[in-house]
Amino acid sequence: MDDDLDILQICTIVLRKKGFEVQTLNNSNQVVSQVKTYQPDVILMDNWIPGPGGIEATRLLKMAPETQDIPVIFFSANSNVTQLAREAHADYFLQKPFDITELEAIVQMAISQGVPAKS
Repeated sequence: MDDDLDILQICTIVLRKKGFEVQTLNNSNQVVSQVKTYQPDVILMDNWIPGPGGIEATRLLKMAPETQDIPVIFFSANSNVTQLAREAHADYFLQKPFDITELEAIVQMAISQGVPAKS
């Protein structure tokens, strides 16, 4: 989920070339019901997405029993993306701008490892 159509397009192209099915959203309205409909293996969540915003949308996903086990990769151009991801209860984070190789690697890691165990 990202409000920047260029980022959505780049992520879609890169991930489809790697064989992933990609569904994009440019707002976070009704995020839980949308995610329940698609049942993705991983979610890329932008911080500045319209609607409740990335932090609140991720929190909603992590509170809902049907979506809490889907790994969320929080990404942002904010310099404090690590802190924002923690506040959102995201499982992974990716700093914008990112390298395509970084995107591919973190998506693959999130899919293969799933939601990290919380300590």
